[in-house]
Amino acid sequence: MPSPVIEAQALGFPWPCLDPFLFCAYHHDQFPAGNAALGPDASLAGRELGQDFGFKDGWNMYHGKAVPGFPQHPHRGFETVTIVRQGLVDHADSLGAVARYGQGDVQWLTTGAGISHSEMFPLLKRDEPNPVDMFQIWLNLPAAKKMVAPAFTMLWDRQQPRIDGDKAQLKLVAGTLAGQAAAAPPKDSYASQPGSDVLVAVLVAQPGGSFTLPAAPAGVNRCLYLFKGGWIVNGQAQAAGQRLQVRPDAALQLASPAGAELLVLQGRPLGEPVASWGPFVLNDRAQLMQAFEDYQRTQFGGWPWDRDDPVHAADRSRFARHPGGREEQP
Repeated sequence: MPSPVIEAQALGFPWPCLDPFLFCAYHHDQFPAGNAALGPDASLAGRELGQDFGFKDGWNMYHGKAVPGFPQHPHRGFETVTIVRQGLVDHADSLGAVARYGQGDVQWLTTGAGISHSEMFPLLKRDEPNPVDMFQIWLNLPAAKKMVAPAFTMLWDRQQPRIDGDKAQLKLVAGTLAGQAAAAPPKDSYASQPGSDVLVAVLVAQPGGSFTLPAAPAGVNRCLYLFKGGWIVNGQAQAAGQRLQVRPDAALQLASPAGAELLVLQGRPLGEPVASWGPFVLNDRAQLMQAFEDYQRTQFGGWPWDRDDPVHAADRSRFARHPGGREEQP
């Protein structure tokens, strides 16, 4: 039987992706106990605050200076899919929306014509560590959808279907698999377009576990990200720390002798030009220059918050409040 693996590539930061995905950033931080400001109760000496990606002591401040995370920054032309498996994210944006999500929740944000948002990691526990484990996946938008109105959808942990294997379980974030359908992404998402065949899933196997991933439609790009532990893929051992591009027409027999986890990203390529610069992903340089000009002129609606890195009260549970005031909880 021919190998289903087309190409293997080592993971770095961020992880490489294939069209229609742009990249995936995996954040795995062993944050210490928190302080009264919801930042780390630890010395920040020796860190390049505002640009701390050194992984000192097993965690980063990223662009945060008091609370870890990403203070306000703009986006246009693509989507972010933020899967928070452990820990919490506090969201605020230029549309006036806010959220606190995590513990398995997903936020799917279509940035469209432009939005500014912040993504901070509040450290709520004062007497024990605050680990964070999350993916942020950038999914491209078709040219015809680049300038849609920005919007986000919360996919709460309980809404995400689970599909069981043998001592293994797949959590379905997007798409359909084995008769199960994930919750719908925003209406203008590429994943909402018929024929996109977008699938996002996380597979966790216990020692000795296995799972069969059915074949995908022809013509899609399908990748497995072996971020924790090694796997046996159709009888061939594959080491941890790799991205495997696999044939879509091959059913995959995935076995985990010692216990392992992987991320599946699949979608039909857009096949369109990609011009990216920092927080903007468009189709050509002229559109990029227009995005910078528009942001400088309008700030994508302005920033309605009194700080660039807002966090919610320590006793606030998970929630989302959308533009217009509609509020939801898990």
